[in-house]
Amino acid sequence: MLDPDLRIALFTEATLGQLNAKMSEGIVRYGKNPVAAVIDSHAAGRTAGDFFGVGQDIPVVAALSEAIDRGAQVLVLGTAPSGGRLPPDWVAMLDEAVARGLSVVNGLHDALAPRFEGRLRPGQWVWDIRTPPGEPPPIASGRAAELGNVRCLMVGTDMAIGKMTAGLELWRCLRKRGADAAFLATGQIGIAISGGGIPLDAFRVDHASGAVERMVLGAGERAIQIIEGQGSLLHPGSTATLPLLRGSCANRMILCHRAHMEHLDTLEHVRVPPLPEVVALYEALAGAAGALTPARVVGIALNTRALSDEEAWQAIERVTAQTGLAATDPVRFGAAPLADALVG
Repeated sequence: MLDPDLRIALFTEATLGQLNAKMSEGIVRYGKNPVAAVIDSHAAGRTAGDFFGVGQDIPVVAALSEAIDRGAQVLVLGTAPSGGRLPPDWVAMLDEAVARGLSVVNGLHDALAPRFEGRLRPGQWVWDIRTPPGEPPPIASGRAAELGNVRCLMVGTDMAIGKMTAGLELWRCLRKRGADAAFLATGQIGIAISGGGIPLDAFRVDHASGAVERMVLGAGERAIQIIEGQGSLLHPGSTATLPLLRGSCANRMILCHRAHMEHLDTLEHVRVPPLPEVVALYEALAGAAGALTPARVVGIALNTRALSDEEAWQAIERVTAQTGLAATDPVRFGAAPLADALVG
């Protein structure tokens, strides 16, 4: 639906520099479409690069009209308000966008297509990423274990820790090496970037594993599948990791972790155990005491964004010594060590 030639505007009102705007950062960093502007009246006059480290040539503007003047053809809701619901104060801006002929990419839980039914011009569309297409998938049955390929699930010590980013960096590294690899998106950001995948959190619990299984089987016998992770086994509010493990029958995992992180980001009373114990937890749950597909954690993707280069290298060395596994910050230093561990 999102043709890579279309110029997009990213709406991030009042959230640039915050975790809420990670969809915009993902698209700026990995998306295929030219970005006309980022819309955020609180940061107008700056550039996307000031906040994301990439996109120094993408201006931040104060209003939708400025983005349209710069050639925007599609409005992407590039930030996620609390709960993923549509804020009332966005409605007028969305009405203006549709009235002026822009298509809309919507990653919120609230579907927008019904709102604009009958108001779209020929060629204009609304893409509600979190609306699952077609009939509900069947209950998972473990059929992905019959595939003879590498299926690597990105897992983490917390939510929003860089599982998608690490997975995309690993996929790009493999592709540059000439490997037959696929990135399988499971969240709205990954779907918007790659153009395919499943909105895992939009499926009922009974069908979530089946949705993952159907996606993995649909990708076929590709040599390497990089499956975007969601949530964390350590987070008491997360239910996403188990359907990903069961549906994909993953046989490899990459553990994603933020350097020096001792407790969950938003739940300080939940400590992060030593990484070898987290590795053992994921491997034990994947194999289910020998009943299901065994999966090894083959490497650690370390998020060192808050550290200097010297501090980052020291953190990587400590994690490597602590776990005995390949470790790197794939954004900062490249994903080659993880790629080597995955195919070695």
